[in-house]
Amino acid sequence: MKRRALLTLAASTILLAACSQSNNNDADTTSNAVDSGSELLQRINSGGTINVGTEGTYPPFTYHDESGKLTGYDVEVTRAVADKLGVSVEFKETQWDAMLAGLDSKRFDMVANQVSLTTPERMAKYDKATAYSWSGAVVLAPTDDNRYSSWEGLKGLRTAQSLSSNYGELAERYQAEIVPVDGMAQAVQLVKQDRADFTMNDNLAILDYLKKFPDSGLEIKLVAPASEQRGSGLILRKGDDAVVAKIDEAMATLQADGTLTKISQEFFGADISKQN
Repeated sequence: MKRRALLTLAASTILLAACSQSNNNDADTTSNAVDSGSELLQRINSGGTINVGTEGTYPPFTYHDESGKLTGYDVEVTRAVADKLGVSVEFKETQWDAMLAGLDSKRFDMVANQVSLTTPERMAKYDKATAYSWSGAVVLAPTDDNRYSSWEGLKGLRTAQSLSSNYGELAERYQAEIVPVDGMAQAVQLVKQDRADFTMNDNLAILDYLKKFPDSGLEIKLVAPASEQRGSGLILRKGDDAVVAKIDEAMATLQADGTLTKISQEFFGADISKQN
């Protein structure tokens, strides 16, 4: 009887020890998960530094001005967000092909480089904060040409397009006559020379052109509907929902107080921060 009691006591002791160890392991696992998932949040809450990947060679979004200072629409929006969050920002320049790999390896906390997350693979792997720029296809034609009341009205008109671009495919969808070109610069020249009626390209690229050449005699005639526009925002690794929420809050404030509109006007002469 005494032997059975001792065996029972020993078994209970082992069981309690195992449970205790299991609970400690569970607590450690939970703690580590919280720590790893909120390290960026802790840095933001303590007024630390965020590391942001960008190209630095992609004007007017991210480039160096004549003095050598890194600037551009994406850069200045990111600086404004950092200011609202009360943190410092350090930009780490890299080539586009290495941008998301740098995010994966945690070289960057986030990326600011006109990323839209259009593929299912990227959407499954990354989070995008509130978009700070919106873009889609637009039609560029001479200012005095009044034939552009609808996209369907492009049928039969001549458009200068690269055959391999998605804008060439869009032109085919609307049954426009394609005049083949190598790129946007050549397309614009053909329109100005009346060798093509119009050209289609990305809204932001066209706005950048019109800001640089305000006397071109050309203007935007049609803008893609909101359902076909793409929004670009700060890109983060999945799992930092609290950080994304803070960035979204900062972006909402910058939108409400007119900061995003001001930065947009500075680089594009138009407000690209709102979806049309």
